[in-house]
Amino acid sequence: MAENVTPKGLDPQGCIEREGSLGRIPPAFRPVVASARDRLLELFGARLHSAYVYGSIPRGTARVGRSDLDLLVALREEPTDADRAGVLALGDAVDREFPQIDGVSTLLYSRARLLSPAETYDLGWFVACLCTPLLGEDLAEHLPRYRPDSRLARETNGDLALLLPRWRHRIEKATVEAIEQTTEQTGDAEAARRPLVRFMSRHLVRTGFTLVMPRWNGWTSDLTEMAEAFGAYYPERAQQMLAAAALGREPTGDAAVLRSYVDDLGPWLAREYARVHGVKSPRD
Repeated sequence: MAENVTPKGLDPQGCIEREGSLGRIPPAFRPVVASARDRLLELFGARLHSAYVYGSIPRGTARVGRSDLDLLVALREEPTDADRAGVLALGDAVDREFPQIDGVSTLLYSRARLLSPAETYDLGWFVACLCTPLLGEDLAEHLPRYRPDSRLARETNGDLALLLPRWRHRIEKATVEAIEQTTEQTGDAEAARRPLVRFMSRHLVRTGFTLVMPRWNGWTSDLTEMAEAFGAYYPERAQQMLAAAALGREPTGDAAVLRSYVDDLGPWLAREYARVHGVKSPRD
């Protein structure tokens, strides 16, 4: 069994180091982040507690024309439907203005939820370790340090079994809507499925990685490295996970890929995850 001799992504105390920084943002993406920052201030004003950027852009690995802008926003109160509509419109506006990005994704929560005990080892960890502060007070100052242990694995990705039925519905809905909107059914259906392939591929790779994370004893956000770490412990599934990592970067609209995720790899991974780490604590 392969072991990670030199822990990656950990500080000398064995805690996960925060990845990303504003200084690592590639020059091509700095105007994008600045525009999003200004628009968030204009949209929420004093209701905004803090905002963060995460993903490939603050890690410095973003690709022009391929990478999306990922934001997390914390409000001083619970977000409303109008707030959610506002961030969607903001994302669409930024996406139209800057061709160097391929979409904008914004997570929107209240400060209270992000700091709640129920989210300490899920959203709290996400903010403290994977998000780069962009505006306001950094919530990481109120959160613990995190180790790559079984509790973190369970609370971050131990809910895959609950997600799979929703994934099946999303796959069917995307295909039906594409067919209804055009007579060129095949091309449009594939285009509608491509974002799902990208999203589900990434989710499965990250879930596979956190399954083995305590044994690998480290942290990485690189999809290929995640898949390779997983494959060292589950060689019979290694090629599936490496293929998912590739599709997480360069997705296709192949319906067979999505079916394999919800009928084979996903169910197997959910069962193995529950066996090794247990099931994620219930949320409201």
